[in-house]
Amino acid sequence: MNRVVITGIGIYSCIGKNLDEVRESLFKGKSGIIIDPVRKEYGYRSGLTGFVDKPNLKNALDRRARIMLPEQGEYAYLSTVEALGNAGIDADFINDNEIGILYGNDSSGKAVIEANDVIRQKKDTMLVGSGAVFQTMNSTVTMNLATIFKLRGINFTISAACASGSHSIGLGYHFIKTGLQDCIVCGGAQEINHLAMGAFDALSAFSINEFDPTKASRPFDRDRDGLIPSGGAATVILESLESAKKRGATILGEVLGYGFSSNGGHISNPTVDGPTRSLYRALKDSGVMSSEIDYINAHATSTPIGDSSEAKAIHEVFGMHKPLVSSTKSMTGHECWMAGASEIVYSLLMMQNSFVAPNINFENPDEDSAKLNIAKKTIAKNINVFLSNSFGFGGTNSSLIIRKLV
Repeated sequence: MNRVVITGIGIYSCIGKNLDEVRESLFKGKSGIIIDPVRKEYGYRSGLTGFVDKPNLKNALDRRARIMLPEQGEYAYLSTVEALGNAGIDADFINDNEIGILYGNDSSGKAVIEANDVIRQKKDTMLVGSGAVFQTMNSTVTMNLATIFKLRGINFTISAACASGSHSIGLGYHFIKTGLQDCIVCGGAQEINHLAMGAFDALSAFSINEFDPTKASRPFDRDRDGLIPSGGAATVILESLESAKKRGATILGEVLGYGFSSNGGHISNPTVDGPTRSLYRALKDSGVMSSEIDYINAHATSTPIGDSSEAKAIHEVFGMHKPLVSSTKSMTGHECWMAGASEIVYSLLMMQNSFVAPNINFENPDEDSAKLNIAKKTIAKNINVFLSNSFGFGGTNSSLIIRKLV
């Protein structure tokens, strides 16, 4: 079995449009949450959202490539450019080697709605435009990036709700571990527009604490009242250790374990058993003891039931050792299909810079979170091994364990 390492990362997020900006925001506990008046006018209960600038790709891509990309595809393109640069992978290396792509994406709502609006208004499908079909498909990110970067390896999209980005890395890890690929571009992308998230708002899943947007996302806090949608894209370059060493790449971390499970119960209500089994499977796969985990980047989205069930699972598995825990969603909101990948990037930045980012807005624990060692402020910490959780609708669970290379 091959050892699997991370040689590049890239990010386009509401707390920064590149690695340097994001590292600074994480260290300072800076929130990227705003109130969007468009959502209120459109009929949302909650106007809270993470905010990212719309990229201008006119000088980066030709028109044909640009019209194929939906919003989340633009974010994914930029995060992948950064990740490939961070990994030291150029066009010549891509041309000479079979590189794959596995990316998490579970909606392309804006593109679908806008294409159908044209058809309804004009009564003519020919006026939609040639790029629409490639924007509207769930596989839009992988098909576009594989074409733009000329990737010739494995190529498909992981659609697994809010665990999509994490499962993409887990699957990439297995493809490389078993020798089927040497290098894979993994990640997750999430559109952030008002057209994509209305059905979630209809579930009353979003926080309505609009008094101060930066304080609305409160994972594990007793007074949390719901999640805040957010988005962007994150890219993680996975590579076999042999390939990375051969080309002299800087190794950012080693993927040691991938745990997964399905709750097998209610379609939206979480359980404790499902996440617990995912955690145990990740530990077993990694070969590390629970006492060796220095930090856990929790899935915790700031929902009453979800945070409590995860806190119970973490306590069951790690209660004796109490590793530091924080949810970076306190700053970013819930980046949905992107979150499982972005939180690997956030945790790697902490590992590289020897700190644990704070779980901001954690002021009053509840019965379950009181049992965890939650970082209320930035803590200087040498992180050798971290774990990241991602859980999604339908009961899909993913846990990843990453270690500094030894």
